[in-house]
Amino acid sequence: MSRTHTGVRERIEADERARLSPLAAFSDQARRARPEEPSSVRSSFQRDRDRILHSKPFRRLKHKTQVFIAPQGDHYRTRLTHTLEVTQIARTVARGLRLNEDLVEAIGLGHDLGHTPFGHAGETALSHAMGRAFRHNEQSLRVVDVLERNGEGLNLTDQVREGIYMHSKARRDITTRAWGNASTLEGQIIKLCDAVAYINHDIDDAIRGGLLTLDDLPREAIAVLGTSHGERLDTMVCDLIDHNWWATGETSPPAVLELSMSPTILQATNMLREFMYQNVYLGSRAKADDGKVGLMIDLLYRHFLTHPEQLPTDLLKINRTRGEPIERAVVDYIAGMTDRFAIKVFNDLYVPRTWSA
Repeated sequence: MSRTHTGVRERIEADERARLSPLAAFSDQARRARPEEPSSVRSSFQRDRDRILHSKPFRRLKHKTQVFIAPQGDHYRTRLTHTLEVTQIARTVARGLRLNEDLVEAIGLGHDLGHTPFGHAGETALSHAMGRAFRHNEQSLRVVDVLERNGEGLNLTDQVREGIYMHSKARRDITTRAWGNASTLEGQIIKLCDAVAYINHDIDDAIRGGLLTLDDLPREAIAVLGTSHGERLDTMVCDLIDHNWWATGETSPPAVLELSMSPTILQATNMLREFMYQNVYLGSRAKADDGKVGLMIDLLYRHFLTHPEQLPTDLLKINRTRGEPIERAVVDYIAGMTDRFAIKVFNDLYVPRTWSA
């Protein structure tokens, strides 16, 4: 006997209305640039999550650097495991604040799709090659809007697209508005939990890699946040829930709906983040090969700019259809590479092969 699924999506949407905070983003209000027939069994945000999860750029994140370039150890974070940790932490916060976990998950899974190979070293190198700033949040939005599905894009909801674009932060404070602030509280959760995740897991990886010891961490920050990885995460997550309790709708919200941390926890978190910039992200042994990354990316950029016929046909088709300069296709190609694929392409182009009869 066949079974009809008519009404499942409607039940999901009704459940959101009954269970979530009135300040949450509701999937029945989601809008897309190109209207679509709704799914019978998934909400709009669930559909966005699945489109991102099944995309090729998402799968490539498993071979893109987080901090350590092309790490050999099995337990170092990659861009994919970072993405999963951000999403899990953010869902915990969203659940505590009675906000929309499906929207949080979709934004979390998609927020780093535009990252270059070799992490921020690759981003800096591509910026230098281009002669202007390359921003991974802008590229992430381009991936979902343009590059996927042979130029059609994933047609994600406006709420997910906004959250992807606005997750980036300035160095001095994780709450600063480098690219504005998402209009949904769910998008703001991703912005904050992105920092919560990478500060803590990068400390873990830096200790594993012998760059730091626990005793090196700033004592003032550790005294507030906790000594262990788990303690620090728990402190930050609980503070995000407790400090923003108004988001549940059980208390009067502030005039401006903007999630943050309590002053004490925020100060300690920013202190720990700045410590990581000074001791790991910039100038540490983990950055010893950044110069090589710069040379590699620069040579790849120049080569494909000179030989655009060697670019993938799908990128060339998108480029021609949109009437964009060829530099745009070159950037799209290099930004989409994994660490190991970039090394392979470089070796094929510039490293002599041994000869055998």
